[in-house]
Amino acid sequence: MTKLTPWQIRDRQFIWGDRTYIMGILNITPDSFSDGGKFNSRDAALQQVAQMLPYIDILDVGGESTRPHAQPVSIQEESDRILPIITALRAEYPHLPISVDTIKSAVAQQAIAAGADMINDVSAGRFDSEMLLLAGRLQVPIFLMHMQGEPQTMQANPQYQDVLKEVKQFLTDAIHIAKACGVLPHLVAIDPGIGFGKTLDHNLELIRNLSALKTLPAPLLMGVSRKSFIGTICDRPNPSDRLFGTIAACTACISGGADILRVHDPKEIFDACRISDAIFRDI
Repeated sequence: MTKLTPWQIRDRQFIWGDRTYIMGILNITPDSFSDGGKFNSRDAALQQVAQMLPYIDILDVGGESTRPHAQPVSIQEESDRILPIITALRAEYPHLPISVDTIKSAVAQQAIAAGADMINDVSAGRFDSEMLLLAGRLQVPIFLMHMQGEPQTMQANPQYQDVLKEVKQFLTDAIHIAKACGVLPHLVAIDPGIGFGKTLDHNLELIRNLSALKTLPAPLLMGVSRKSFIGTICDRPNPSDRLFGTIAACTACISGGADILRVHDPKEIFDACRISDAIFRDI
């Protein structure tokens, strides 16, 4: 396992391997699969963050849904959704690390100017050729995720010869491409993209074998929160009913070496992380 360089984000240090860090989700969208429309106003967003704040290490703010079959939005619409929220959050919480969840470099650039600290790109820079160059120019951390296809089509019929091998190769290449674009090597993080162009079996195969991804020189982000594979296994069609399944999946991810968990319910996941860290990391 590669020894990773810590991140320093505002007044916080992220020492990879020391414990599991929690990324809280704030969707400023009308159509996200789990919480669309709940936090679109400034007051609702700030109230939600206030509740999450004791339990999160990073806040991930997104203005475009990437759920299966989601329709794209314009740069202007996405910016209009998130920039006032990020500005308000930065004023209210000056030390909170904030990531912007976007596939558009223009949105990312505006978000960072408004106070965001890092970029979370589910396309790993594939959908906008300027994204990696922007991260390199600004020297900000960037999360690169594997997705087969695009949100509108990714769940139509995902197929792999060997999902673990192919996802690992994609992430390996993504790291190299990011470095070639000027992104500082230690500021690249990876995400295998659970639920993004994967069947139930593909998702389970990746979670079972996370240790294979831990050989890559990058922190590992896992996003399993409320995902459809949990609903399928547990017969929970409503995403908001998938908390216990999410806790189980998060625990499995920690046992495999996940560094960050991206979650909707940080208060509940916080205790699961502490117990799992005590067991699996001997902390």
